[in-house]
Amino acid sequence: MPRSLDGLVLAPVADQAPGQVGTRTRFTYHEKGGEIWAEYAGGDVVRGHLVGTRAGDRLDFRYVQLKHDGTTSSGHCVSTVVELPDGRLRLEETWEWESQSGSGTSVVEQVTEHDS
Repeated sequence: MPRSLDGLVLAPVADQAPGQVGTRTRFTYHEKGGEIWAEYAGGDVVRGHLVGTRAGDRLDFRYVQLKHDGTTSSGHCVSTVVELPDGRLRLEETWEWESQSGSGTSVVEQVTEHDS
């Protein structure tokens, strides 16, 4: 059984394009009965939320966020949960904006207490 994401804090390993999530963004995940959700903020993002489902090591969710310039945006993401050799979790993500053009891949990893 894959490890739960519940209560974990994850952060991107690299910055995306300006105005999007970046290394200063923190995602706090929750998980219960196949449902996943998270709140996130940091960098250019004032507040963001994601909600979706988990089946094994696959997450499928939609996200919406508010940026410091007052604009909002939303999209869809499918992620694969990977356990790193040191025991932390990584999400390998493929995402696509739905409110604007653009798509890509990204990686977020579990943050340890001294990293946050």
